[in-house]
Amino acid sequence: MEAAERALLEASVREAIDGSSSRGADDVLVRLGWPEMLDAETRDAVAVIFTELGAANATATVLDDVIVTALGLESRPDLAALLPPFASWGHPGRLDAGTAHAMGLTTERVASATDLVVVCRDGAALRRVIVPIAAVEITLVRGIDPDSGLHLVRFAGAARDVAELESGVWDATVAAGRRAVAHQLAGACRTMLALARTHAVERMQFGRPIARFQAVRHRLAEALVAVEALEATLTAAWDEPGPTTAALAKASAGRTARTVATHCQQVLAGVGFTTDHPFHRFLERALALEGLFGSADDIVVGIGRQLLTDRTVPTLIEL
Repeated sequence: MEAAERALLEASVREAIDGSSSRGADDVLVRLGWPEMLDAETRDAVAVIFTELGAANATATVLDDVIVTALGLESRPDLAALLPPFASWGHPGRLDAGTAHAMGLTTERVASATDLVVVCRDGAALRRVIVPIAAVEITLVRGIDPDSGLHLVRFAGAARDVAELESGVWDATVAAGRRAVAHQLAGACRTMLALARTHAVERMQFGRPIARFQAVRHRLAEALVAVEALEATLTAAWDEPGPTTAALAKASAGRTARTVATHCQQVLAGVGFTTDHPFHRFLERALALEGLFGSADDIVVGIGRQLLTDRTVPTLIEL
């Protein structure tokens, strides 16, 4: 996608999401052609849509489409995807003599879908199965961000449409999910930084804006450097797509969110702790997103263990 086309897409998506309710972005994204964009321009579609969702703190179920497509299925509004449990990235189910057992997270789509796609371990193989939504146990996840739309799903019963997954498909699916969530975190970080900057410019102390104080400038600068570094990591994860680069992008997104939130909270001071200021909504959403497909700390530990096992350091990008 050309730079001018992408800029136009970003502006259109931003305007559409801003004009929708915080939990009603799906309809406007479909009208903008999200399914077609995902199929034709995957990189730009995922980067733009998820970044703008994060920046607006909006909720949508487009992550289902990313996961379903990565699993080799055609996305549709009535098909939800079962994500791994919070802070993990392993397959969420297992097959035992034709009976599927699964537990994981889903987006808001599970409330209106008819089917759920689940990746299950069956001995040494991984299989993709479809289970009816009517047969699953669904619990709304409240926790730190009750507006995230996440649900906890449990299932034990007969599966249909069982298909074996080729080697590497699950790793590629996790990588696709990690890149998408990392973009959403990046968007949230941009908005947290913008909120803190606006406060620093407008808040007066000792007859001048606190933005003139060196300590405040340093915190805002540290946050900006972290966000820009995350953007570079995401670019590299798309230039050299793979499980490791996606894992590093997701880990970087989680750590960036913590860094930005810490510095911005300090700049906002007391008002940042109140529900009257919008900062808390972005922080809560970032904490919820940070656990999808593995937390930053767990991902880094997992990569470290793999490096010790392989005794080699892979070349991730060509410089």
